[in-house]
Amino acid sequence: MDAATVSAIGTIAVGLAAAIGALVGKRGENRVGVTGQVLVSYDSLVNQLQEERNAAVTKLAETEQRLTAAYAELASERADKAGLHTQIAELTAEKARLLQRITELGGQPP
Repeated sequence: MDAATVSAIGTIAVGLAAAIGALVGKRGENRVGVTGQVLVSYDSLVNQLQEERNAAVTKLAETEQRLTAAYAELASERADKAGLHTQIAELTAEKARLLQRITELGGQPP
């Protein structure tokens, strides 16, 4: 082989090596790009989950406040109900006493 043929074969080999290197490099670049996209997607998902968790914590606090208020209202209504029962009992006893007193004084109960 003469020098021109060896030089041509060397150039072809170098070109093939460069092409293979570029192809491998591009695959690595794509892999890095995909990895970067996955990390960005993961970060976005983590942020969404944290926001959702924070919203749930806020909603829980609001619900606990409303529940506490509802229990307080129920307790107040029970106290009012008990007070009304006492008042009804007192008024019923007073009515019976007055009806008896009217009868004792010679009147007719209405």
